[in-house]
Amino acid sequence: MQDPIRSIFEAPAGDRPPAPRIRHIAVVGNALPRRCGLATFTSHVIDALRARFPALLVDHYAMDDGSGVAYPAPVRTIAADDPAAYRLAAGLIEASGAQAIWLQHEFGIFGGEGGRHVLDLVERSTLPIVATLHTVLEHPSPAERTPFEVLLRRASHLIVMAERGRRILQEVYGVAADRIAVIPHGVPDRAHADPEAAKARLGLAGRRIVMTFGLLAPDKGIDVMIEAMPAIVAAHPDCCYLVIGATHPNLVREQGEALREALTARAEALGVAGHVRFVDAFLEQQALLDRLEACDVYVTPYLNMAQITSGTLSYAIGLGKPVVSTPYLHAAEILADGHGVLVPPRDAGALAAAVNGLLRDDEARDALARRAYALGRELLWPRAVERAMGLIAAAVEERPRAGPLAVRPARPPLHLGALLRMTDGTGLLQHGIHGIPDRNHGYCIDDNARALILMCRIEAGDRALIDRLAATYAAFVHHGWNPERGRFRNFMGYDRRWCEEVGSEDSNGRTLWALGSAAARGADPGLRGWAAALFDEALPLAGELVSPRARAFAALGAAERLAADPGHAPSRAVLRDVVDGLMALLATARRPGWTWFEAVLAYDNARLPEALLRAGAALGDQAAIDAGLETLAWICGVQRGPGGGFRPVGTDSFHRPYASPLPYDQQPLEAQATIDACLAALAATGDGQWAECARNAHGWFTGDNDLGLSLAQAGDGGCFDGLMPHGINRNQGAESILALQLANLAMASLSPMLSANLGARKTRDAA
Repeated sequence: MQDPIRSIFEAPAGDRPPAPRIRHIAVVGNALPRRCGLATFTSHVIDALRARFPALLVDHYAMDDGSGVAYPAPVRTIAADDPAAYRLAAGLIEASGAQAIWLQHEFGIFGGEGGRHVLDLVERSTLPIVATLHTVLEHPSPAERTPFEVLLRRASHLIVMAERGRRILQEVYGVAADRIAVIPHGVPDRAHADPEAAKARLGLAGRRIVMTFGLLAPDKGIDVMIEAMPAIVAAHPDCCYLVIGATHPNLVREQGEALREALTARAEALGVAGHVRFVDAFLEQQALLDRLEACDVYVTPYLNMAQITSGTLSYAIGLGKPVVSTPYLHAAEILADGHGVLVPPRDAGALAAAVNGLLRDDEARDALARRAYALGRELLWPRAVERAMGLIAAAVEERPRAGPLAVRPARPPLHLGALLRMTDGTGLLQHGIHGIPDRNHGYCIDDNARALILMCRIEAGDRALIDRLAATYAAFVHHGWNPERGRFRNFMGYDRRWCEEVGSEDSNGRTLWALGSAAARGADPGLRGWAAALFDEALPLAGELVSPRARAFAALGAAERLAADPGHAPSRAVLRDVVDGLMALLATARRPGWTWFEAVLAYDNARLPEALLRAGAALGDQAAIDAGLETLAWICGVQRGPGGGFRPVGTDSFHRPYASPLPYDQQPLEAQATIDACLAALAATGDGQWAECARNAHGWFTGDNDLGLSLAQAGDGGCFDGLMPHGINRNQGAESILALQLANLAMASLSPMLSANLGARKTRDAA
């Protein structure tokens, strides 16, 4: 098998580091200055990646536990207890162009029972994930095991820092061996230093230094080492046990410095207080290494034998320190074959004997130090991150690609089967459970208005069926009008009781649109007359709408009404008011690189430029048309995936000021709105680029999308509710079905429009 490092990184020229073809990754873990081992590890990983691969873009995402840590600007934080923050992070990573995620997993870091909130990120992303498992529990609780197993299944490759971790993954969790890599904890590269020179710099000359460093916690076994000190001091009166590290922040929050005070009191009681020194500080790496160089014997008397990694132990080995340790998993492996001395846990006598043996035998201690330093050369950070990048590269290479682009039919079919399935004698039901109508959520005027628009746009087919459906949807709309409030109701229960007196602004704007469309296009004269009368009665509410989208919907209805009745002054007034309002919004919100009406992106975005285009055409306002074309070009540019295909603004994007859109969830409504707006632009300009934009958006329904999956159901005209990171939302609601069928109708009109434009161009050329 080809070396993944060589296959993904170009060969270096001389001493120049390799240039990665992996251009961009995201690393998720903790970050300094948070005081914990995972924060130190993750930050050092980032530093090592940037040093080894200068051309690689590395984004650092850190869990924020709400303790008030101020992170440096390059670090992006994820609120540990907020599931939405994980979903947002997944979308940000996806939208950033990152090719993979390197996740640092540790129990207790992520929010939710058993750390399950991390699954909101993991399951929300489509990117390959490589996970470093800092702890692998042999006997997890049910709450811990469930999310951990989901992560194990989702990750492309898993990294552990000890062989025992690999065995646990295979034997306890059933993970295939070829998905697991053992990459030991990285260490900094320092020349092997003489302890005596370091002691002189630190004011420790003439002392034998035994050292432990790291966050102070009960499972570190410091109390056992203090119990060993009387025997060590009796043999070596110049010995000092240096304990470097702040108390773990969680422990401080729970009980203050009670542990440190108890350890100090125990040293005093044993008569060795002058030989035990605590350095209560969380030291930066360089300061820590300076002190570690002064150590004669390094001790990790840890009590948790399941501990699979220890950064402090790795650093001691990296600097070539003789180590005495209890046989927890990491120590048992790294100190095997004569690289250290192992003693039983909770055995102060054994600790004293091992430390005394090394302190009195300079030759044996020096030999052990040389063996440790030689082993440390294999653990250097550049080697560790090279191996990890090899796995990340392999994961990117293995990533499933989207399926082949769908063949677009020349004239998309119109099928009403799914719509009939969702329609009863009252109207159109809102939601579906897969393909089954969900009566629990009843009806809404929004969907019945859309359905009325669809019926009025159909020019051929079973006329009796179409007229019957149009009458059903029109009756629902009529029943929704509340003349006392001058507004339409929106939601109705399955029991035919309205759930409110007044519906949302959007539902009112969309209903005006449907009435304007029915007044202009209704096949039945009776339908046209009813729609015109109710439109005129309800139109004053258009002036009360505040939402830009609701106003745009009303303008689209007014434009249709005006097209059928050019003398209809109230429609002209609505169009003028909406155009002026949208132009003012655009002037206020636009920024360099942001040609839009609001500081945020939301739903049905293309309806705003479409309203300008259609209103501008109706009013003869070229400035409105130009603004519509400019904003539509901008939103079409934003709604483009890496391969150039249509990528709707995802729902995760909503309400993020001046931010690039996030890719998921993708909804049919956006594709249909874009098609309609592009056809309005084509009508205004005759420019064929808009036809191609419309085709691009329509292709999204049939598989020309990020996942290569078709949302359209060819048999009955059904449409799935959206595209999620790992597949399709298989429910089929009314909004989605209508979006597909309206899109199909719009695309069916494209060829005649292009032919008409071509004919007009030939006439102009001949003249």
